[in-house]
Amino acid sequence: MGKATGHFALLLALAAGHAAAQSPPTWGADSNPSPTANSSVSRNANAAADRAQYKDIVYSNASRTGPQLIVIPGEIKSNNATFTQKYGANNIADFAELELTKANFQVLDRADLGPMLNEIELAYGAGDPDQARKIMQKGRLKTTKWIVRFDVLKVEEIAQQRKKFNGGVASSLIGLLGNGSQTSNAAGTVAGSLDTGAAASVWLVGMRYKILDANTTEQIAQGYNEEKMESGASSTSVAGVSQASAGGVSLDTLVQRLVQKSVWEIDNKYK
Repeated sequence: MGKATGHFALLLALAAGHAAAQSPPTWGADSNPSPTANSSVSRNANAAADRAQYKDIVYSNASRTGPQLIVIPGEIKSNNATFTQKYGANNIADFAELELTKANFQVLDRADLGPMLNEIELAYGAGDPDQARKIMQKGRLKTTKWIVRFDVLKVEEIAQQRKKFNGGVASSLIGLLGNGSQTSNAAGTVAGSLDTGAAASVWLVGMRYKILDANTTEQIAQGYNEEKMESGASSTSVAGVSQASAGGVSLDTLVQRLVQKSVWEIDNKYK
């Protein structure tokens, strides 16, 4: 009995050691050289950043292998300068390759296709089945089933809200109602130093995906998703003590979330 118990303990130790070996690397607070590390300002900023951090999606059918496909850069149809300066169709296609691979589709890396990628984009952009069939007879492209593209159709700021409070008026009222007493003067001084402000803007970004038959260039399926992006800032100043914060989901994060949502639909509906 004691021998069996010893074997069991050894197995547990080995399993624990294996689990520890499989853990990803982590860096504690001591590795942060920022002068504000571990302060309340740092904790608040990190908590906000954690909410926007990349999160893995559990794809419903990831246990099943999807067809071989190629992601081609789509189009950005928005004229919004902020978005088009920051993002190109290749960035979105890179995100799509990453997520489709996680969903267990057989993704041919565009970087490995070389000049053939330009031929593919031209053939499927023009809907030329003869040219598409010629291309797909080359090497490992023969087993390609789908051509997938992601287009950004909408980027617009749909709402703005601002609020500001200045203590000057409140200070005057306190002084008036308090008849100039010492207490009212002190309260008026504090109220007069109070200055608060807050602003928020909400953007709407819409993304369409298309799945094309690799041999015929015909459309197999398409879908469309929208997500909101909010950015905001707030500030408070009282008696010379100021506090300010700003943040929100970035365009990078929003695009990645839209790609994840689109890939979830593709995996769930069309695999």
